[in-house]
Amino acid sequence: MCGIAGTYRWPDGKVVTDRLTETLAHRGPDGAGRYGHPVGDGEVHLGHRRLSIIDLTETGAQPMVSDGLALTYNGELYNAPELRAELEASGVRFRGTSDTEVLLEAWRRWGTDCLPRLRGMFAFGIFDERTGELVLARDQLGIKPLFLLRRGEGLVFASELKALAAATGGKLEVDHAALVASLLYYWVPDSRCAFREAEKLQPGSWLRCRPDGRVERGRFWDLKDIAAEGRDRARAGEQPDLAAVVEESTRRHLLSDVPVATFLSGGLDSSYLTALAARHQPGISAYTIGFRAEDAKFEAMPDDLRYARQVAQRFGVDLHEIEIAPNVLDLLPQMTYSLDEPIGDPAAINTFLICTAAREAGVKVMLSGMGADELFAGYRKHLANLIALRYQRVPRPLRRGVSAAVGRLPVATSRRGYRSVRFAKRFLSFADLPEETAFRRSYTMYDQDELLALLDPDLAGTVDDVLTEHQDVYQDNDLDDFVNRMCLTDARMFLPGLNLTYTDRSSMAASTEVRTPYVDVEVVKAAFAFPGDRKIAGRQGKAVLKEAATSILPREIVYRPKGLFSAPLRAWMSRDLAPLVREVVNDGELVRSGILRRDALKRMVAEDAAGQQDFSKHLWHVLTLEYWYRDATSGSGQSTRLTA
Repeated sequence: MCGIAGTYRWPDGKVVTDRLTETLAHRGPDGAGRYGHPVGDGEVHLGHRRLSIIDLTETGAQPMVSDGLALTYNGELYNAPELRAELEASGVRFRGTSDTEVLLEAWRRWGTDCLPRLRGMFAFGIFDERTGELVLARDQLGIKPLFLLRRGEGLVFASELKALAAATGGKLEVDHAALVASLLYYWVPDSRCAFREAEKLQPGSWLRCRPDGRVERGRFWDLKDIAAEGRDRARAGEQPDLAAVVEESTRRHLLSDVPVATFLSGGLDSSYLTALAARHQPGISAYTIGFRAEDAKFEAMPDDLRYARQVAQRFGVDLHEIEIAPNVLDLLPQMTYSLDEPIGDPAAINTFLICTAAREAGVKVMLSGMGADELFAGYRKHLANLIALRYQRVPRPLRRGVSAAVGRLPVATSRRGYRSVRFAKRFLSFADLPEETAFRRSYTMYDQDELLALLDPDLAGTVDDVLTEHQDVYQDNDLDDFVNRMCLTDARMFLPGLNLTYTDRSSMAASTEVRTPYVDVEVVKAAFAFPGDRKIAGRQGKAVLKEAATSILPREIVYRPKGLFSAPLRAWMSRDLAPLVREVVNDGELVRSGILRRDALKRMVAEDAAGQQDFSKHLWHVLTLEYWYRDATSGSGQSTRLTA
């Protein structure tokens, strides 16, 4: 796992590449390198920061140059042993044991045809000295990031957006459409980028730059096609052995020349992976978190530590418990910088603190249960949307009465919050809506009217564009299964846009690699081969995954109530962060620039303080957005006029 960067026919490419690479030092503290070569009327430069995981010797150093090919690569290939054996059988002789060299030789033999054969997480740039072509590629599911920026016939790329901003002297212009999307979702979809000139290379795709200035793009893997193939397998009764698929993926994700540990929340996903990992690596370490007692009580959070300890004891896992009582006033700007784009999920703090503790103990690699909820319908929103279909059959007068009664209930008092009331209010906010709108509303921050009331009126058209984009993605399939339509949308938007993004940035800020065995091409293929009624059975989400997990986990763990990998936001907002919220609402840059309306924010704060509505998540994201916007516009001399 590493940080990669480079320039192609870019002015002062050597200096810019060095600046890019230095900005990414946290992603690879174990080594650095740069490669340069003439191309056309300019040069290509590839930079690299190394986090040594496989082949710790110099034969794994990057950029790797061999017989006219130069590669800078970020990731891990879990089928590298099989690819190596196939290449050796064809006469290839390897110098070392790294998967980097396997990728380079696979490219030499198959070119872009090697991409669908790669099983892992990756983003890379590879240059061919003979043709003068640079190709960038990103893994099938968007686990690893790759940002790029084109000007004329030149291109610059990097693992993080902050590197591009640094390399261009802070002259990038904020894309207000991305800010609108961020307010809606509390993250920026992969289809958008927070700076107008920059873009994210899309998952499962590649881009080729030629010396004559032409740029070619291609896609080698598409989730929509995988979901359709899975539907056909389900219709044919070809059900995979999910327990075997998940175990095989977990075993492959343990491939490493340094110690591997796991996240262990005590929930199903992390417990299942930890148990499987312990089967193949006895005595493996695991890390779990708890919160200050007063915060957990205020938030009415479940006692996950009890379950984590039970799993650790049963499977001989070396459990490390971390109590999170962070100074959020210090962590907020730090996390905003690390996350690159405005992301309002406080789980990023948990990931960063766990990875920091693991790194201090000498652990470089962690396994995470990320992705299981999206692929197997494990979120509350999935079940809630199914229940909403039945709720719509209730007579309308009765529904109106229920809404009025719940609307009068408080979500919190000065001593504690009421999760059941929060859930009820959330459910009723979308239960009467059409399918796609209801699904979007079940996990986004605002409905259309609320978002319009919060934003500058000049951004009304942008709101329409952002909502239409969600509708287009949701409807871009021919699945006849409601649950799998939700899962496909999550896997295309929510997973790469939020969860994989904050996991990558938070872990790499702590110089730690996080691997996600559920977000594996074979597990994804298996997931979409199950119909929705195998994923949600009765009121059980992730039903088919739970069936698989019973082969190794006790039922108490498998069927426990779902926990949350989140943070006690209401406690933080009502105590630690209350003065900062007032400052941002009254005199923040977003308000002063006219992007956000002060009166709408004040109403939100008042209703939250009164305990009538829970706007803690909304206000947390406003804080993250404010910090990001200040950093993005400070000292750049750029205009804050609306440019959506």
